[in-house]
Order: sequence, then C-alpha cells, then structure tokens
Amino acid sequence: MIKIAKTKKEKRLRRAKKARYKIKTLEMPRFTVHKTLNHIYAQVLLPNGQVIASASTIDKAFKKQNSGIKTGNMDAATKVGKLIAKRVLDKNIKEVAFDRSGFKYHGRVKALAEAAREGGLIF
Repeated sequence: MIKIAKTKKEKRLRRAKKARYKIKTLEMPRFTVHKTLNHIYAQVLLPNGQVIASASTIDKAFKKQNSGIKTGNMDAATKVGKLIAKRVLDKNIKEVAFDRSGFKYHGRVKALAEAAREGGLIF
C-alpha cells in the first residue's frame, strides 16, 4: 500500500479535531483561534456552537483604535486578545476552554492567549 503524504493543513486539522473532541467533553464555552498570514481571529462559542463574542484584526473596532498598524504581528494579536477578553467578560463568562485549532502554542497564538488571560479570562 502506498502512503499518501498529507498536507500541512490536513495535519493541523487532524490535531484540531482531537483537541475539540476533548473540549467537547468539558461542556464549557470554547475560545477558538484562527490565524492567517495577515490576520488573527478569535471567537468564544457555547457547546451548541452559538457564537458569544468574536474579535479579529479586521474588526471595525480594532481598526478604529489601531489605525495604521500591521495586523499580522504579535502586537496585533495581543490587542485582539484584550478585546475578546473584554467582550466575553461583558457577557458574564469568565472560564473558557482554549482551542488553538491545531496551531502551535507559540508566537501570535501565545500572545493572544496571554493577553486574554491578562484581560481576565480563565483557561
């Protein structure tokens, strides 16, 4: 049998699926992160899939406060982390499960997570 090489994205999605299965058993809101080369996105979802809050570098509120800065760096990720934490705490939710979507806990993902923790989220 011939082995078929998996792409980088397929490997990441496989890792994400394993983590999401584990988070599903916790029955708590899921704080999920997605990143591209130019932007970073964060959402908090209920176990049924309903979005509670979201923030990203393409968000109007983010662009208004940070006009002229680059959106694909750690500074932008930190600001998005603080913004999502503020929005989630406004909905009276303090504890979430962190879903890094198969990305390494490194760089922009780590900066976003630490900023959300500083903002008051517990995970």
